[in-house]
Amino acid sequence: MNRKSKKPRAGDYIAIKSYKHDGSLHRTWRDTMVLKNSDDEFIGCNDHTLVIEDDGRRWVTREPAIVYFRKDYWFNVVTMIRRGGVSNYCNLASPYVLDEEALKYIDYDLDVKVYPNGDRKLLDVDEYERFSQQWHYPEDTKQIIQSSVLTLTDWIDQGAGPFSDEFINIWYSRYLELVHRNNRR
Repeated sequence: MNRKSKKPRAGDYIAIKSYKHDGSLHRTWRDTMVLKNSDDEFIGCNDHTLVIEDDGRRWVTREPAIVYFRKDYWFNVVTMIRRGGVSNYCNLASPYVLDEEALKYIDYDLDVKVYPNGDRKLLDVDEYERFSQQWHYPEDTKQIIQSSVLTLTDWIDQGAGPFSDEFINIWYSRYLELVHRNNRR
């Protein structure tokens, strides 16, 4: 991160941390390159990034992935750029906060996977129901999450934001530019 500014800028690297509703750390992505960081939106890229699970397991992402967060939506989108095509993994989650340590959000278990052929699947419904009862998700939170599934589905249907080829091409090209620039330093 730029020492003169607390706000990460394009080309800087940050960590991303997801938490569960009870406050426990769920997963950490060590190095995500910042592509855009505005007051209401964050776009980054992970590429062979170390991921640390809550149980200490470690693994490395296999392909570049554009990550998309908005402060006014209860979901984030990971767009994985694979040889066989682009797929999206969408987390139903709280809006993010970004502090000196990391970009942080609460993962609310439900996920939507969008396959390269456009098929999609709602994942982890059982996990959502189990944790919802275990941690007593507030009724308004559950309603927001259910509404967010519908919003996310609309975005997918419309090819909006991270579900459009144009978005992916722009931000992946920007990532490659920044990597090239950083490697010249």
